[in-house]
Amino acid sequence: MIVLAAALTVAMQQEPDQEQRVTRRDLPAAVARTVDAQARGATIRGFSKEREHGQTFYEVELRVNGHTKDVLIDTTGAVVEVEEQVDIATLPAPVREALMAAAGSGKLRSVESVMRGGQTAYEGHVNTNGKWSEIKVGPDGKPLH
Repeated sequence: MIVLAAALTVAMQQEPDQEQRVTRRDLPAAVARTVDAQARGATIRGFSKEREHGQTFYEVELRVNGHTKDVLIDTTGAVVEVEEQVDIATLPAPVREALMAAAGSGKLRSVESVMRGGQTAYEGHVNTNGKWSEIKVGPDGKPLH
């Protein structure tokens, strides 16, 4: 009884929108099928379960041809979002120029393409004097919030 009470107390103290590590056997069958399809030719680095705005999602972290790729999947097995590391040199010119300009005196360390709802955006990760920040732009290089 004490263990159950402690577990409930911890569960109620957790934030509603958070991420927790899970194992493959924790995935619903529909999510596992999507993971199998998305992971072809990749190395699976891990899984997590997250709640966003009251909905449950699963994320698989992959390593593909030397770069990272994270796939967010809903409980029905539908792919919701794909974040994939991209080489800065391969970015469309307006995106590359906007990210470099927004980084200012900071160093643009990595960029991910983010595909969600049929839309593509780019996230630049910048280090300025030891502090990390993120810059988001659309495919036209215009800032996103």
